[in-house]
Amino acid sequence: MHYGNRDGIQGDWRTMREAFSSVTRRGLGRLVVSALIALGAAFTPAVADEAIQPFSDASKLVTIGGAITEIVYSLGEEERLVARDTTSTYPPEAEELPDIGYMRALSPEGVLSVEPSAILAMEGSGPVETMDVLETSGVPLVKVPEGYDREAILRKIRVVGTALGVEEKAEMLARRVEADLDAAEAEAQKQADGKRVLFVLSMRGGRVMAAGRNTAADGIIRMAGGVNVMDTMSGFKQVTDEAVISAAPEVVLMMEREGHGGWPDVLKHPAFASTPAGKKGTLIRMDGSYLLGFGPRTAGAVRDLASALNGSETVTE
Repeated sequence: MHYGNRDGIQGDWRTMREAFSSVTRRGLGRLVVSALIALGAAFTPAVADEAIQPFSDASKLVTIGGAITEIVYSLGEEERLVARDTTSTYPPEAEELPDIGYMRALSPEGVLSVEPSAILAMEGSGPVETMDVLETSGVPLVKVPEGYDREAILRKIRVVGTALGVEEKAEMLARRVEADLDAAEAEAQKQADGKRVLFVLSMRGGRVMAAGRNTAADGIIRMAGGVNVMDTMSGFKQVTDEAVISAAPEVVLMMEREGHGGWPDVLKHPAFASTPAGKKGTLIRMDGSYLLGFGPRTAGAVRDLASALNGSETVTE
């Protein structure tokens, strides 16, 4: 996976890691969770080992990555879980499990404190030093490949199923999800009129951080029949007001921020005011883990986003 504006984001990572040490795990707001999920999507992980072997003992499982946790629940294997990471907020029952921290700012002590017998981690989990310790800890660990299309979702399901020794259940789930994704994308393409979409991750200091290629935001926009107006760049990057104006988005897409008002005012920013989206007031907001998770619920996200793009309505999941 590429590294989108890595230097520009390192400072944010340090700030986030300091913040994690000063708040309780259960007290983290969904604003933080969703922002971290999206920011992490700007980084592409290394290729995982294709020769996945079933865990010899998965009775005390730790999952790192929201999509992985959702898949475990969808397989009906949730009784194995003893802990999960901060991005694992769905289904709601998952939040009752111990939280070992954010998937890209983990500590070996936090993960191993729950005495897992096996670990399933999304590629790109980190930092590297933590993963190195976990890989030499004696606890079996499988890295699940990340990706932002239908095939990536199906691959995640099959890898998780193989690691847990429930390949038949995983294949059944994969086929159901595949059929749902096919139907959702077909529906989206029928009603698609190529709406030009700009995904905005943040507006820190009034500067727009937007999503380019090789991001979950780009993937979901494409699946829903839209056009990512920033597809000439890769990853998440800050863009100038002039670049936004030149891109002429018809729709601005953002993650829902619970407890934070004023998001419609984004369209009054000089970067958006003269664009078609700003003139029509077209802003779509959706839950970050639902929109960008690329897991069992993605077909629903495709349908909702496609409907919103073509109905010019605000969506909250």
